Amino acid sequence: MIGRTRERQELEAALTADEAQLIAVCGRRRVGKTYLVRESFRGKFFFEHAGVMRGTMTEQLAEFGDSLRRAGLNDVVELKGWREAFNELERLISRDRRKGKKVLFIDEMPWMDTPKSGFLKAFEVFWNGWCSGRKDVVFVICGSATSWIVKKVFQNKGGLYNRTTGRIFLEPFTLSECRKLVESKGVGLGDDDLAEAYMIFGGVPYYWAQLTKGLSLSQNIDRLCFSRTGKLRHEFDELYASLFENGGAHLALVRKLAECKGGMTQKGLLDAAGISSGGNGKRYLEELEQSGFIRKFTSFGKRKRDAQYQLIDCFTLFHLKFLDGESNPDEHYWQHAVNSPRVNAWRGLSFERVCFWHIPQIKATLGVSGVLTQVYCWHHVADDAYPAGAQIDMLIERADHVINVCEMKFSSRPFTIEKSYLTQLKTKLGAFEQVSKTRSAIHLTMVTSAGLLHNKHSGIVQSEVTLDDLFRP
Repeated sequence: MIGRTRERQELEAALTADEAQLIAVCGRRRVGKTYLVRESFRGKFFFEHAGVMRGTMTEQLAEFGDSLRRAGLNDVVELKGWREAFNELERLISRDRRKGKKVLFIDEMPWMDTPKSGFLKAFEVFWNGWCSGRKDVVFVICGSATSWIVKKVFQNKGGLYNRTTGRIFLEPFTLSECRKLVESKGVGLGDDDLAEAYMIFGGVPYYWAQLTKGLSLSQNIDRLCFSRTGKLRHEFDELYASLFENGGAHLALVRKLAECKGGMTQKGLLDAAGISSGGNGKRYLEELEQSGFIRKFTSFGKRKRDAQYQLIDCFTLFHLKFLDGESNPDEHYWQHAVNSPRVNAWRGLSFERVCFWHIPQIKATLGVSGVLTQVYCWHHVADDAYPAGAQIDMLIERADHVINVCEMKFSSRPFTIEKSYLTQLKTKLGAFEQVSKTRSAIHLTMVTSAGLLHNKHSGIVQSEVTLDDLFRP
Protein backbone atom coordinates (compact mmCIF):
# COMPACT_ATOMS: atom_id res chain seq x y z
CA MET A 1 0.00 0.00 0.00
CA ILE A 2 1.25 3.47 -0.90
CA GLY A 3 1.15 5.96 1.96
CA ARG A 4 -1.60 5.73 4.60
CA THR A 5 0.90 4.51 7.22
CA ARG A 6 -0.69 6.33 10.16
CA GLU A 7 -4.23 5.38 9.13
CA ARG A 8 -3.33 1.74 8.66
CA GLN A 9 -1.62 1.60 12.05
CA GLU A 10 -4.72 3.04 13.70
CA LEU A 11 -6.97 0.43 12.11
CA GLU A 12 -4.64 -2.46 12.90
CA ALA A 13 -4.30 -1.30 16.52
CA ALA A 14 -8.05 -1.89 16.95
CA LEU A 15 -7.39 -5.64 16.71
CA THR A 16 -5.45 -5.58 19.98
CA ALA A 17 -7.64 -3.11 21.91
CA ASP A 18 -9.19 -4.22 25.21
CA GLU A 19 -12.63 -2.78 24.46
CA ALA A 20 -15.11 -2.56 21.60
CA GLN A 21 -13.98 -0.28 18.79
CA LEU A 22 -16.17 2.00 16.66
CA ILE A 23 -14.07 3.59 13.92
CA ALA A 24 -15.39 6.05 11.35
CA VAL A 25 -13.52 6.48 8.07
CA CYS A 26 -14.51 9.32 5.76
CA GLY A 27 -13.15 11.15 2.76
CA ARG A 28 -14.22 12.12 -0.72
CA ARG A 29 -15.35 9.60 -3.33
CA ARG A 30 -12.54 7.55 -4.94
CA VAL A 31 -9.93 8.54 -2.34
CA GLY A 32 -9.33 4.92 -1.28
CA LYS A 33 -11.34 4.44 1.91
CA THR A 34 -12.63 0.96 1.13
CA TYR A 35 -9.23 -0.16 -0.14
CA LEU A 36 -7.57 1.07 3.06
CA VAL A 37 -10.01 -0.81 5.30
CA ARG A 38 -9.82 -4.02 3.30
CA GLU A 39 -6.04 -3.99 3.12
CA SER A 40 -5.66 -3.15 6.81
CA PHE A 41 -7.82 -6.09 7.85
CA ARG A 42 -6.68 -8.17 4.88
CA GLY A 43 -10.28 -8.57 3.80
CA LYS A 44 -11.09 -10.88 6.72
CA PHE A 45 -14.38 -9.46 7.84
CA PHE A 46 -16.86 -11.24 10.05
CA PHE A 47 -19.58 -9.16 8.40
CA GLU A 48 -19.37 -6.80 5.44
CA HIS A 49 -22.05 -4.66 3.84
CA ALA A 50 -22.30 -1.66 1.52
CA GLY A 51 -25.16 0.83 1.28
CA VAL A 52 -27.03 1.22 -2.00
CA MET A 53 -26.68 4.55 -3.79
CA ARG A 54 -30.09 6.21 -4.06
CA GLY A 55 -31.73 3.01 -2.76
CA THR A 56 -35.10 3.08 -0.98
CA MET A 57 -35.47 1.79 2.57
CA THR A 58 -36.90 -1.47 1.20
CA GLU A 59 -33.93 -1.89 -1.15
CA GLN A 60 -31.44 -1.08 1.61
CA LEU A 61 -32.99 -3.65 3.95
CA ALA A 62 -33.10 -6.31 1.23
CA GLU A 63 -29.39 -5.81 0.53
CA PHE A 64 -28.61 -5.92 4.26
CA GLY A 65 -30.45 -9.22 4.50
CA ASP A 66 -28.37 -10.60 1.63
CA SER A 67 -25.18 -9.51 3.42
CA LEU A 68 -26.32 -11.38 6.56
CA ARG A 69 -26.87 -14.51 4.48
CA ARG A 70 -23.44 -14.22 2.90
CA ALA A 71 -22.00 -14.00 6.41
CA GLY A 72 -23.67 -17.30 7.29
CA LEU A 73 -27.08 -16.37 8.73
CA ASN A 74 -29.09 -18.45 6.27
CA ASP A 75 -32.45 -18.25 8.05
CA VAL A 76 -32.89 -14.47 7.75
CA VAL A 77 -36.49 -13.53 7.08
CA GLU A 78 -37.59 -10.50 5.06
CA LEU A 79 -36.51 -7.47 7.07
CA LYS A 80 -39.20 -4.87 7.82
CA GLY A 81 -37.13 -2.27 9.68
CA TRP A 82 -33.66 -1.42 10.94
CA ARG A 83 -34.29 -2.53 14.54
CA GLU A 84 -35.03 -6.00 13.20
CA ALA A 85 -32.03 -5.83 10.88
CA PHE A 86 -29.57 -5.03 13.66
CA ASN A 87 -31.20 -7.65 15.89
CA GLU A 88 -30.36 -10.18 13.18
CA LEU A 89 -26.77 -8.93 13.07
CA GLU A 90 -26.65 -9.36 16.85
CA ARG A 91 -27.88 -12.92 16.43
CA LEU A 92 -25.18 -13.60 13.83
CA ILE A 93 -22.46 -12.38 16.18
CA SER A 94 -23.86 -14.13 19.29
CA ARG A 95 -23.95 -17.59 17.76
CA ASP A 96 -20.29 -17.49 16.72
CA ARG A 97 -18.14 -19.17 19.38
CA ARG A 98 -14.76 -18.55 17.82
CA LYS A 99 -12.22 -16.51 19.76
CA GLY A 100 -10.67 -13.34 18.44
CA LYS A 101 -11.92 -10.03 17.13
CA LYS A 102 -14.99 -9.89 14.94
CA VAL A 103 -14.53 -7.12 12.39
CA LEU A 104 -17.78 -5.61 11.09
CA PHE A 105 -17.54 -3.28 8.11
CA ILE A 106 -20.34 -1.14 6.69
CA ASP A 107 -19.33 0.85 3.63
CA GLU A 108 -21.27 3.90 2.40
CA MET A 109 -23.37 4.02 5.56
CA PRO A 110 -24.81 7.48 4.71
CA TRP A 111 -26.75 5.93 1.82
CA MET A 112 -28.55 3.64 4.27
CA ASP A 113 -30.01 6.55 6.25
CA THR A 114 -33.01 7.12 4.00
CA PRO A 115 -35.77 9.57 5.08
CA LYS A 116 -37.96 8.42 7.99
CA SER A 117 -36.26 5.02 8.05
CA GLY A 118 -35.16 5.18 11.69
CA PHE A 119 -31.75 3.88 10.64
CA LEU A 120 -29.57 6.06 12.85
CA LYS A 121 -31.65 5.43 15.98
CA ALA A 122 -31.54 1.68 15.39
CA PHE A 123 -27.77 1.81 14.92
CA GLU A 124 -27.39 3.81 18.15
CA VAL A 125 -29.39 1.18 20.07
CA PHE A 126 -27.39 -1.64 18.51
CA TRP A 127 -24.03 -0.08 19.37
CA ASN A 128 -24.81 1.29 22.83
CA GLY A 129 -27.09 -1.49 24.00
CA TRP A 130 -25.10 -4.45 22.81
CA CYS A 131 -21.82 -3.91 20.94
CA SER A 132 -20.13 -1.46 23.30
CA GLY A 133 -20.25 -3.96 26.15
CA ARG A 134 -18.26 -6.57 24.26
CA LYS A 135 -14.49 -6.79 23.88
CA ASP A 136 -14.41 -8.72 20.64
CA VAL A 137 -16.13 -6.28 18.24
CA VAL A 138 -14.39 -3.89 15.87
CA PHE A 139 -17.01 -1.95 13.91
CA VAL A 140 -15.74 0.16 11.01
CA ILE A 141 -18.18 2.53 9.32
CA CYS A 142 -17.28 4.33 6.15
CA GLY A 143 -18.78 6.92 3.82
CA SER A 144 -17.94 9.32 1.02
CA ALA A 145 -20.60 11.76 2.27
CA THR A 146 -18.20 13.26 4.80
CA SER A 147 -20.76 15.82 5.93
CA TRP A 148 -23.12 12.99 7.01
CA ILE A 149 -20.37 11.31 9.06
CA VAL A 150 -19.44 14.62 10.69
CA LYS A 151 -22.99 15.70 11.49
CA LYS A 152 -24.65 12.35 12.31
CA VAL A 153 -21.72 10.60 14.02
CA PHE A 154 -18.98 13.00 15.16
CA GLN A 155 -21.37 15.79 16.17
CA ASN A 156 -24.21 13.51 17.23
CA LYS A 157 -26.13 14.94 20.17
CA GLY A 158 -27.86 11.66 21.00
CA GLY A 159 -26.75 8.12 21.65
CA LEU A 160 -23.66 8.28 19.44
CA TYR A 161 -22.22 11.33 21.17
CA ASN A 162 -18.51 10.75 21.78
CA ARG A 163 -18.86 7.03 21.00
CA THR A 164 -16.31 6.69 18.21
CA THR A 165 -12.96 5.32 19.35
CA GLY A 166 -11.28 6.27 16.09
CA ARG A 167 -11.81 8.97 13.45
CA ILE A 168 -9.96 8.78 10.16
CA PHE A 169 -10.32 11.47 7.52
CA LEU A 170 -8.55 10.17 4.43
CA GLU A 171 -6.78 12.96 2.59
CA PRO A 172 -5.99 12.91 -1.14
CA PHE A 173 -2.51 11.77 -2.15
CA THR A 174 0.39 14.21 -2.36
CA LEU A 175 2.49 14.56 -5.51
CA SER A 176 5.07 12.24 -3.97
CA GLU A 177 2.48 9.52 -3.36
CA CYS A 178 1.03 9.94 -6.86
CA ARG A 179 4.49 9.46 -8.32
CA LYS A 180 4.85 6.20 -6.38
CA LEU A 181 1.46 5.01 -7.60
CA VAL A 182 2.35 5.72 -11.23
CA GLU A 183 5.72 4.01 -10.85
CA SER A 184 4.06 0.94 -9.35
CA LYS A 185 1.90 0.68 -12.48
CA GLY A 186 4.86 1.07 -14.81
CA VAL A 187 3.48 4.27 -16.35
CA GLY A 188 6.34 6.39 -17.65
CA LEU A 189 5.69 10.03 -16.79
CA GLY A 190 8.18 12.77 -15.97
CA ASP A 191 7.68 15.22 -13.14
CA ASP A 192 6.19 17.89 -15.42
CA ASP A 193 3.59 15.41 -16.64
CA LEU A 194 2.93 14.29 -13.07
CA ALA A 195 2.32 17.89 -12.05
CA GLU A 196 -0.11 18.38 -14.93
CA ALA A 197 -1.88 15.14 -14.05
CA TYR A 198 -2.26 16.44 -10.49
CA MET A 199 -3.78 19.65 -11.87
CA ILE A 200 -6.41 17.45 -13.54
CA PHE A 201 -6.97 14.62 -11.05
CA GLY A 202 -5.92 16.21 -7.80
CA GLY A 203 -4.66 13.57 -5.40
CA VAL A 204 -7.50 11.09 -5.97
CA PRO A 205 -5.87 7.63 -6.24
CA TYR A 206 -8.66 6.03 -8.29
CA TYR A 207 -8.21 8.56 -11.09
CA TRP A 208 -4.44 8.00 -11.17
CA ALA A 209 -4.93 4.23 -11.20
CA GLN A 210 -6.71 4.53 -14.57
CA LEU A 211 -3.58 5.74 -16.36
CA THR A 212 -2.31 3.25 -18.93
CA LYS A 213 1.37 2.63 -19.62
CA GLY A 214 2.51 3.03 -23.18
CA LEU A 215 0.42 6.16 -23.68
CA SER A 216 1.48 9.78 -23.25
CA LEU A 217 -0.27 11.87 -20.63
CA SER A 218 -2.24 13.70 -23.34
CA GLN A 219 -3.39 10.39 -24.83
CA ASN A 220 -4.40 9.16 -21.39
CA ILE A 221 -6.40 12.32 -20.66
CA ASP A 222 -8.23 12.04 -23.98
CA ARG A 223 -8.95 8.36 -23.36
CA LEU A 224 -10.25 8.90 -19.82
CA CYS A 225 -11.98 12.28 -19.99
CA PHE A 226 -12.83 13.24 -23.55
CA SER A 227 -13.68 9.89 -25.11
CA ARG A 228 -17.43 9.10 -25.13
CA THR A 229 -16.66 5.85 -23.30
CA GLY A 230 -13.98 7.29 -21.01
CA LYS A 231 -14.08 6.08 -17.41
CA LEU A 232 -14.02 9.65 -16.12
CA ARG A 233 -16.23 11.17 -18.81
CA HIS A 234 -19.27 11.32 -16.48
CA GLU A 235 -17.43 11.14 -13.17
CA PHE A 236 -18.17 14.76 -12.31
CA ASP A 237 -21.95 14.30 -12.31
CA GLU A 238 -21.71 11.03 -10.38
CA LEU A 239 -19.33 12.60 -7.88
CA TYR A 240 -21.72 15.28 -6.67
CA ALA A 241 -24.84 13.13 -6.98
CA SER A 242 -23.32 10.44 -4.76
CA LEU A 243 -22.30 12.87 -2.02
CA PHE A 244 -25.10 15.40 -1.72
CA GLU A 245 -28.83 14.91 -1.44
CA ASN A 246 -29.45 18.26 -3.12
CA GLY A 247 -26.52 18.15 -5.53
CA GLY A 248 -27.92 20.90 -7.76
CA ALA A 249 -27.33 23.57 -5.12
CA HIS A 250 -23.78 22.38 -4.50
CA LEU A 251 -23.04 22.43 -8.23
CA ALA A 252 -24.40 25.97 -8.52
CA LEU A 253 -22.00 27.07 -5.79
CA VAL A 254 -18.87 25.45 -7.26
CA ARG A 255 -19.71 26.81 -10.72
CA LYS A 256 -19.77 30.34 -9.33
CA LEU A 257 -16.52 29.78 -7.45
CA ALA A 258 -14.90 28.45 -10.63
CA GLU A 259 -15.55 31.85 -12.20
CA CYS A 260 -13.80 33.73 -9.39
CA LYS A 261 -10.07 33.14 -9.01
CA GLY A 262 -9.56 34.81 -5.65
CA GLY A 263 -12.64 33.64 -3.73
CA MET A 264 -16.03 35.01 -2.68
CA THR A 265 -17.69 35.94 0.60
CA GLN A 266 -20.54 33.78 1.86
CA LYS A 267 -23.18 36.38 1.05
CA GLY A 268 -21.72 37.21 -2.34
CA LEU A 269 -21.47 33.54 -3.29
CA LEU A 270 -24.96 32.58 -2.16
CA ASP A 271 -26.49 35.63 -3.88
CA ALA A 272 -24.64 34.86 -7.11
CA ALA A 273 -25.81 31.23 -7.03
CA GLY A 274 -29.40 32.25 -6.27
CA ILE A 275 -29.45 30.39 -2.94
CA SER A 276 -31.03 31.71 0.25
CA SER A 277 -28.55 32.88 2.86
CA GLY A 278 -30.53 31.00 5.53
CA GLY A 279 -29.70 27.65 7.09
CA ASN A 280 -29.59 25.61 3.88
CA GLY A 281 -27.10 27.87 2.13
CA LYS A 282 -24.69 27.76 5.04
CA ARG A 283 -25.12 23.98 5.27
CA TYR A 284 -24.31 23.49 1.57
CA LEU A 285 -21.07 25.43 2.02
CA GLU A 286 -20.13 23.41 5.10
CA GLU A 287 -20.76 20.18 3.22
CA LEU A 288 -18.59 21.26 0.29
CA GLU A 289 -15.82 22.29 2.68
CA GLN A 290 -15.99 19.06 4.70
CA SER A 291 -15.78 17.06 1.47
CA GLY A 292 -12.65 18.90 0.36
CA PHE A 293 -14.05 20.71 -2.68
CA ILE A 294 -13.74 24.23 -1.34
CA ARG A 295 -11.75 25.95 1.37
CA LYS A 296 -12.83 28.64 3.77
CA PHE A 297 -10.15 31.19 4.50
CA THR A 298 -9.66 34.57 6.10
CA SER A 299 -7.90 37.50 4.49
CA PHE A 300 -4.95 38.84 6.44
CA GLY A 301 -6.13 41.38 9.00
CA LYS A 302 -9.80 40.55 8.51
CA ARG A 303 -12.27 39.07 10.97
CA LYS A 304 -13.54 35.49 10.74
CA ARG A 305 -16.99 36.70 9.78
CA ASP A 306 -15.43 38.23 6.67
CA ALA A 307 -14.15 34.81 5.54
CA GLN A 308 -14.17 33.84 1.89
CA TYR A 309 -14.60 30.60 -0.03
CA GLN A 310 -12.46 29.29 -2.86
CA LEU A 311 -12.74 26.24 -5.13
CA ILE A 312 -9.67 24.03 -4.57
CA ASP A 313 -10.73 20.68 -6.08
CA CYS A 314 -8.58 20.24 -9.18
CA PHE A 315 -10.88 17.74 -10.90
CA THR A 316 -13.89 20.03 -10.52
CA LEU A 317 -11.96 22.99 -11.88
CA PHE A 318 -10.76 20.93 -14.87
CA HIS A 319 -14.23 19.62 -15.68
CA LEU A 320 -15.90 23.02 -15.45
CA LYS A 321 -13.21 24.56 -17.64
CA PHE A 322 -13.14 22.00 -20.44
CA LEU A 323 -16.08 19.58 -20.25
CA ASP A 324 -19.06 21.25 -18.61
CA GLY A 325 -21.91 21.55 -21.09
CA GLU A 326 -19.98 19.76 -23.84
CA SER A 327 -22.31 17.02 -25.09
CA ASN A 328 -20.05 16.07 -27.98
CA PRO A 329 -16.46 17.09 -27.20
CA ASP A 330 -13.47 16.53 -29.45
CA GLU A 331 -12.29 13.06 -28.39
CA HIS A 332 -8.68 14.15 -28.97
CA TYR A 333 -9.07 17.59 -27.43
CA TRP A 334 -6.12 17.43 -25.04
CA GLN A 335 -3.69 16.35 -27.73
CA HIS A 336 -4.96 19.11 -30.03
CA ALA A 337 -5.08 21.91 -27.43
CA VAL A 338 -2.18 20.96 -25.16
CA ASN A 339 -0.28 24.21 -25.85
CA SER A 340 -3.25 26.50 -26.51
CA PRO A 341 -3.70 29.83 -24.64
CA ARG A 342 -6.84 28.41 -23.00
CA VAL A 343 -4.98 25.42 -21.56
CA ASN A 344 -1.98 27.54 -20.53
CA ALA A 345 -4.26 29.96 -18.65
CA TRP A 346 -5.85 27.00 -16.86
CA ARG A 347 -2.40 25.65 -15.94
CA GLY A 348 -1.53 28.89 -14.19
CA LEU A 349 -4.69 28.80 -12.08
CA SER A 350 -4.58 25.09 -11.36
CA PHE A 351 -0.91 25.23 -10.31
CA GLU A 352 -1.97 27.58 -7.52
CA ARG A 353 -4.44 24.94 -6.34
CA VAL A 354 -1.67 22.32 -6.37
CA CYS A 355 0.41 24.63 -4.18
CA PHE A 356 -2.44 24.97 -1.66
CA TRP A 357 -2.56 21.16 -1.39
CA HIS A 358 1.20 21.14 -0.62
CA ILE A 359 1.64 23.81 2.02
CA PRO A 360 3.55 21.39 4.33
CA GLN A 361 6.08 20.85 1.51
CA ILE A 362 6.41 24.60 0.99
CA LYS A 363 7.00 25.12 4.71
CA ALA A 364 9.58 22.33 4.77
CA THR A 365 11.47 23.95 1.90
CA LEU A 366 11.44 27.27 3.75
CA GLY A 367 12.77 25.48 6.84
CA VAL A 368 9.79 26.39 9.02
CA SER A 369 8.06 23.04 9.45
CA GLY A 370 8.35 23.37 13.22
CA VAL A 371 7.24 27.00 13.35
CA LEU A 372 3.62 27.87 14.12
CA THR A 373 2.08 29.41 11.01
CA GLN A 374 -1.19 30.73 9.64
CA VAL A 375 -1.99 30.79 5.92
CA TYR A 376 -3.98 33.71 4.55
CA CYS A 377 -4.69 35.56 1.35
CA TRP A 378 -4.92 39.34 1.06
CA HIS A 379 -6.49 41.81 -1.32
CA HIS A 380 -6.88 45.53 -1.43
CA VAL A 381 -9.62 47.23 -3.41
CA ALA A 382 -8.44 49.87 -5.87
CA ASP A 383 -8.21 53.39 -4.41
CA ASP A 384 -6.37 56.64 -5.07
CA ALA A 385 -3.14 55.33 -3.57
CA TYR A 386 -3.25 52.03 -5.50
CA PRO A 387 -5.49 52.49 -8.58
CA ALA A 388 -4.92 48.89 -9.75
CA GLY A 389 -5.65 47.40 -6.35
CA ALA A 390 -3.51 44.54 -5.06
CA GLN A 391 -3.94 40.83 -4.36
CA ILE A 392 -1.78 38.17 -2.74
CA ASP A 393 -3.03 34.59 -3.07
CA MET A 394 -0.90 33.02 -0.33
CA LEU A 395 0.59 34.57 2.79
CA ILE A 396 2.35 32.43 5.37
CA GLU A 397 2.44 34.32 8.66
CA ARG A 398 5.07 32.81 10.96
CA ALA A 399 5.40 32.94 14.72
CA ASP A 400 9.02 34.10 14.26
CA HIS A 401 7.69 37.46 12.98
CA VAL A 402 8.21 36.79 9.29
CA ILE A 403 5.56 36.79 6.57
CA ASN A 404 6.27 34.88 3.38
CA VAL A 405 4.42 36.51 0.49
CA CYS A 406 4.12 33.65 -2.01
CA GLU A 407 3.90 34.34 -5.72
CA MET A 408 2.97 31.15 -7.63
CA LYS A 409 3.92 30.95 -11.29
CA PHE A 410 3.63 28.05 -13.73
CA SER A 411 5.84 27.99 -16.82
CA SER A 412 7.64 25.40 -18.91
CA ARG A 413 10.91 27.32 -18.57
CA PRO A 414 12.57 29.05 -15.61
CA PHE A 415 10.43 32.03 -14.72
CA THR A 416 11.88 35.45 -15.58
CA ILE A 417 11.15 38.59 -13.57
CA GLU A 418 10.97 41.35 -16.15
CA LYS A 419 11.13 45.05 -15.27
CA SER A 420 7.35 45.48 -15.56
CA TYR A 421 6.69 42.54 -13.24
CA LEU A 422 9.28 43.84 -10.79
CA THR A 423 7.31 47.09 -10.63
CA GLN A 424 4.11 45.12 -9.94
CA LEU A 425 5.81 43.19 -7.15
CA LYS A 426 7.16 46.33 -5.48
CA THR A 427 3.73 47.95 -5.67
CA LYS A 428 2.04 44.88 -4.24
CA LEU A 429 4.51 44.49 -1.36
CA GLY A 430 4.35 48.21 -0.62
CA ALA A 431 0.56 48.16 -0.57
CA PHE A 432 0.49 45.18 1.75
CA GLU A 433 2.99 46.70 4.17
CA GLN A 434 1.25 50.08 4.24
CA VAL A 435 -2.36 48.89 4.40
CA SER A 436 -1.87 45.94 6.77
CA LYS A 437 0.50 47.92 9.03
CA THR A 438 2.28 44.69 9.83
CA ARG A 439 5.43 44.88 11.94
CA SER A 440 6.71 41.53 10.70
CA ALA A 441 9.51 41.18 8.15
CA ILE A 442 8.17 40.56 4.64
CA HIS A 443 9.93 37.94 2.54
CA LEU A 444 8.97 37.46 -1.11
CA THR A 445 8.86 33.75 -1.98
CA MET A 446 8.61 32.58 -5.59
CA VAL A 447 6.88 29.21 -6.01
CA THR A 448 7.55 28.14 -9.57
CA SER A 449 7.20 25.00 -11.67
CA ALA A 450 10.57 25.31 -13.41
CA GLY A 451 12.63 27.48 -11.11
CA LEU A 452 13.57 31.16 -11.24
CA LEU A 453 15.94 32.70 -13.77
CA HIS A 454 18.37 34.86 -11.82
CA ASN A 455 18.83 38.26 -13.41
CA LYS A 456 19.20 41.88 -12.31
CA HIS A 457 15.56 41.97 -11.18
CA SER A 458 15.47 38.74 -9.16
CA GLY A 459 17.23 40.16 -6.10
CA ILE A 460 13.84 41.11 -4.66
CA VAL A 461 13.19 37.41 -4.05
CA GLN A 462 14.12 36.17 -0.57
CA SER A 463 13.41 32.46 -1.07
CA GLU A 464 12.44 29.99 -3.80
CA VAL A 465 10.26 26.87 -3.95
CA THR A 466 10.21 24.72 -7.07
CA LEU A 467 8.18 21.81 -8.37
CA ASP A 468 10.92 19.47 -7.12
CA ASP A 469 10.24 20.75 -3.61
CA LEU A 470 6.51 20.03 -3.93
CA PHE A 471 7.42 16.39 -4.57
CA ARG A 472 8.85 16.10 -1.04
CA PRO A 473 7.30 13.16 0.89
